[in-house]
Amino acid sequence: MQSNTVHDVVIVGSGFSGLGLAVTLARTEDISFTVLERANNIGGTWRDNTYPGAACDIQSHLYSYSFAPNPDWSRVYATQPEILAYLHDVAEKENVLPHIHFNAEMTEATWDEVDSIWTVTSTAGIFRTRVLVTASGHLSDPKMPDTPGINDFAGKIFHSARWDHDVNLTGKRIGVVGTGASAIQVIPEIAKSANKLTVFQRSAPYIIPRNDREYTDAEKGLFRKFPDAAQELRDELFWGNESRFPQRRQVPAFIDQIKDTALTHLKNQVTDPELYHKVLPDYEIGCKRILISNDYYPALSKENVDLKSVSVEQVTESGVITADGDHVELDALVLCTGFEASDLPIAYRISGRDGRKLSEHWSTGGKAFACTTVSGFPNLFVMLGPNTGLGAGSIIYMVETQIQYIQQAISFIKAELAVLEISTEVEDAFIDSVEERSRGTVWTEGGCASWYVDPRSNRLTTLWPDFMSEFRAENGTFSPDPYQVRNIEAGARERHHKEQSRI
Repeated sequence: MQSNTVHDVVIVGSGFSGLGLAVTLARTEDISFTVLERANNIGGTWRDNTYPGAACDIQSHLYSYSFAPNPDWSRVYATQPEILAYLHDVAEKENVLPHIHFNAEMTEATWDEVDSIWTVTSTAGIFRTRVLVTASGHLSDPKMPDTPGINDFAGKIFHSARWDHDVNLTGKRIGVVGTGASAIQVIPEIAKSANKLTVFQRSAPYIIPRNDREYTDAEKGLFRKFPDAAQELRDELFWGNESRFPQRRQVPAFIDQIKDTALTHLKNQVTDPELYHKVLPDYEIGCKRILISNDYYPALSKENVDLKSVSVEQVTESGVITADGDHVELDALVLCTGFEASDLPIAYRISGRDGRKLSEHWSTGGKAFACTTVSGFPNLFVMLGPNTGLGAGSIIYMVETQIQYIQQAISFIKAELAVLEISTEVEDAFIDSVEERSRGTVWTEGGCASWYVDPRSNRLTTLWPDFMSEFRAENGTFSPDPYQVRNIEAGARERHHKEQSRI
């Protein structure tokens, strides 16, 4: 089904970024927009990741919208159900649900140069829009391993981000592949009831204590009665996270401090020499994501848990074969193998000027001016795309910075009936500045391989290699000056006015 209506904006995705932009646009009365969501509900990552133990590793009062504070967070680090409930509450209060098309997966988006319109094809129909915003994020598509024989396994197998709640793991022989952020939350939970749990570790993570607790009724009452108190806590948490960035620049005093915290935590919780050797990282701290947990190391010390620090080479009908030739019999295999964070699947569905795919433009790694706009793709804005991730801090701060930039750009486009496009030269100059800042950081020189660095170019493409506050200072205010700006041709302008009169 195709509509003749031309929207001002189509947003793809309704996680934290897409929903946040939708709220901002809903508060702007003269902008028409719609949101395409491939699932049957909002929430993005926090809708999809329902594995046991799922929780945030950024403090609740910072991992939430500044424009929608929640005084009633139950604890310092909120769990998945509470975060998802928060997003639903925001969507309902801001009346954005009527703007969302559910079960509407975007299958293709093409730029029409003649009419200066994006045509967006989805499973719910075809939509036409002046501005296209992708808000699918880094953590939306699970990365499945290409291990030989993976389709031969006779037991239950699933990714942690697609948890199969119909599978009863009690008393079973379970394998978990991976020891990243999801795995260290899953493992302590399923270790409680598994007959035998085998963890397959590629590289050991650095882990620091999780200083979590419940907020008292008095504290929540204070936050409700005095919103400034909650804002002060948010500010304190922000600058606390911001102060951690020098660790990533390998400033000795800072990196020594965080490493001491992690290694002391390890020594306090692991007394077995063999296990200690297995879980001791062999790269610089911060090169991979620093994790927080109080129960991961104790779980590995349980009698029914075995940590194998070798890779899985083959999956068989009854289990897996490791690199050292050991065959491990399993009833279920849980894949905590991360996401398609570098080579974003949505890039293969977007065609810009002259039909060029975004995936082709990003064939050597993602790149975008102000981390938001892409050369050759007019009136396209990418949220949580290249260089927007963080090694320390709240991604919601980055989201709100992009919301501010994109909202200002949309207002300019609508007022001027304009087409905005960044030149290759300006985009390249911006990427050069990002690359220069990434040199000397722990992410590029920390001695590890991580999803932060694109293997096709060895460039740091997922993280912002500077302070969060610097990201906002540089990329939080829109100006048309760096852009090539043209007005919609007379014919298209007349059609645009007619179409707008129908809305």
